[in-house]
Amino acid sequence: MHETALVKNLVQKLQAICTEEKADRVVDITVWLGALCHMSPDHFSEHFRQEAAGTCAERARLKIESSDDINHANAQDVLLQSLELEMDDEALQ
Repeated sequence: MHETALVKNLVQKLQAICTEEKADRVVDITVWLGALCHMSPDHFSEHFRQEAAGTCAERARLKIESSDDINHANAQDVLLQSLELEMDDEALQ
């Protein structure tokens, strides 16, 4: 359940960013998994695809970087590192 809540929260933030930026969709997303966040890249990817279905992030290319450093300041966290959005043509005018 911890994983579901983390990924659901991330997808909600992506939805909010798409709305705020008037973007059509998320093209690329890069996340960083801390060594103590209890999720492997495969596990995170599986949850992300489930939670992103039907949202602006559904077809996003997902890049996952993971750390083995248990002493890192963010070792328990999942961090959004970068995001590329596809903008609505009208939003650019």
